[in-house]
Amino acid sequence: MKKALHKFTFLWLLIIFLPSSTVFSQEVPHPVSNTGIYKFLNELANDQIISINSAIKPYSRLFIANCLNEAYEKLDQLTYRQQKELDFYLRDFGKEDSRLNRLFRSTFSNTPEHNEFREEDLFSRLFKGNRGNKRLDLFYYSDSLFSITVNPVFGGEMFLNSSGTASYWRNGAEARAYVGKWGFYASLRDNHEKPFLGRPAFLTQRQGGHVKGTTDWSEMQGGITYSWKWGSAGFVRDNIEWGNNYNGSNIFGGRNPSFIQLRLQLRPVKWFTFNYFHGWLNSMVVDSANSYWLTNSYGTDYREVYHKKFISANMFTISPAQYLNISAGNSIVYNNTSVNPSYLMPLFLYKSVDHSVSSGIDNMNSQMFFDISSRQIRHLHLYATLFIDELAISRITKDDEWNFLSWKAGSRLSNFPVDDLYFTTEFTYSYPLTFQHYVPTITFESNKYNLGHYLKDNSREWYVSAGYRPVSNLDIMLYFSDAIRGPDYTELGTPRVGNPPLESVEWHNTSLGLRASYQVINDLYGWISLGYSNISGDTRWSPEYFYGRKGTVDVGVTFGF
Repeated sequence: MKKALHKFTFLWLLIIFLPSSTVFSQEVPHPVSNTGIYKFLNELANDQIISINSAIKPYSRLFIANCLNEAYEKLDQLTYRQQKELDFYLRDFGKEDSRLNRLFRSTFSNTPEHNEFREEDLFSRLFKGNRGNKRLDLFYYSDSLFSITVNPVFGGEMFLNSSGTASYWRNGAEARAYVGKWGFYASLRDNHEKPFLGRPAFLTQRQGGHVKGTTDWSEMQGGITYSWKWGSAGFVRDNIEWGNNYNGSNIFGGRNPSFIQLRLQLRPVKWFTFNYFHGWLNSMVVDSANSYWLTNSYGTDYREVYHKKFISANMFTISPAQYLNISAGNSIVYNNTSVNPSYLMPLFLYKSVDHSVSSGIDNMNSQMFFDISSRQIRHLHLYATLFIDELAISRITKDDEWNFLSWKAGSRLSNFPVDDLYFTTEFTYSYPLTFQHYVPTITFESNKYNLGHYLKDNSREWYVSAGYRPVSNLDIMLYFSDAIRGPDYTELGTPRVGNPPLESVEWHNTSLGLRASYQVINDLYGWISLGYSNISGDTRWSPEYFYGRKGTVDVGVTFGF
């Protein structure tokens, strides 16, 4: 049976990953954590310079390059600062596509060396460094078939407040390469943080990791992709973020450690996009039936094995009008002993499939979600998302029962009424038991990190910010957030239905701050933040370092992601 399943999976990969096409394209995802380019693309989209589907991230580097090329063709509609930033990012993403290589030239220089990227021999690439108007890379080589980029990853961050000093630093390397229609990428980062500020229980957007000991963890990301004219597919280990937001998504939030995925994206026509992935999660629930004792020269030990855990998710996006995207999708977390072929089908409504697959027994954990994003009013982005964990029509009219929902609504106004200013407001509300499940092996988690909104269930958040970008690559932002969380009903042993939302406030975080960040060269960021926060309530849900009334200085620098 297992051999037959493996053959089926292999055939599925061949069908999905190798469609016939003569069009030359290459795609590698660009990390969402590299915030500069994502903010810039959002701004261009809000100004109706380009059109993007910001509900699905990460974007591929080729997609980003095409967006930048589209903006270049509307250069007269950009502000002076936007023109400078466009020139800055083309130095990096202009390398992705041969058409862009031919078209690329500096916005502010007419010297011959700025007209195009030049192919050079290996010695020049490695030892002479950057040439022309390309970004600075540790190593870059490109010819008509093959290209490769290698860069280091390093950075550090320091917090100072009345609790003392907290520090974080990382080191590693990243690389990406293209051969024909194939893309390859890898990133290895060793992380060191003291004290550890990103534990699974903490209600924070800080990236989590599987800690070795108390303060160190490593993160390996990468994958192989294959692209054609109207789509791409990949076998990757990466982070994802689904759902429009400016302060934490409530579909897939991306705070969890990365996991292995089969990923598929199709765009057969301009007005329709389809996204799908199947992932291998870490349940961290010991399977006693498959765990065992062993004895060797080091002594006797108990070898623990975790229960297997998987997830499938899809999202359909249509664009009925320019600058309007409407998305709907669903997901399921399941825990068979091996991959279930029913969930390898990208187009299914998985809850319906699960009714037959799990017929007569308790169902798996399924979800549905919706997202709408409108940029039809120039300079203004309006968006809303809805995450449905469990929905019963009968509960809608009842005063003492609630469905398991999380919803978000927000807006961003960019470059109006004054250029280079932006204003954001966002509200998130999650009902009790959303993102939760009573069966430990099929929770909406990986490595015990919630896959959805960082505040988890039974929570509410207001977020507002105002920002100014006086010069290229400099972002100065004033922000305010007020977040609360009510009782954790999974711990109280209450019935699943009839738990009042926010009946009491068990945790409260009010934060106000001023943050300035500057991208010196491509991927090299420096920042400083002055913040005040007042965190009260359940001490398990915040790092001790930030708990209480604290004024905190945050200073950092990073290169690479």
